[in-house]
Amino acid sequence: MNSFTLTAVGNLARNPELVAKSDSSSYARFCLVGNDHVGKDEEGAAREVATSLWFVAFGPVGELLARNARKGDQLFVAARVRANNWVDKQGEKQYDHSFIVEGFRFGAPGKLKREEREASRDDVPSRLATRANTVSEPE
Repeated sequence: MNSFTLTAVGNLARNPELVAKSDSSSYARFCLVGNDHVGKDEEGAAREVATSLWFVAFGPVGELLARNARKGDQLFVAARVRANNWVDKQGEKQYDHSFIVEGFRFGAPGKLKREEREASRDDVPSRLATRANTVSEPE
């Protein structure tokens, strides 16, 4: 049983980084950023604070993320929290945590993905014209 699990919704701060290890395993690291409303300033304008969290996705999940997710894409991530404790060179105990992805869903595409899709749509008529010119008539 995992003591702590979380669901995070945010946008990718940059493209996921796929790391392939020598033992044929792989993982992807990525950072999600979320903006939270924290009230209003003296002039009445809304104030927001940005929170960023780093995640790690192993195996096929990580490969899928690295292959298909782009900076700015919205992701819904289910993760478990893993404690990372160690003793540093000075002999002091250090405490940290990792967020290990157990599943995810794509949300709204970011600007990069929208531009990629638009470019591929613009390229379709030229590809169709090229195919039409290369197709030969049956004899």
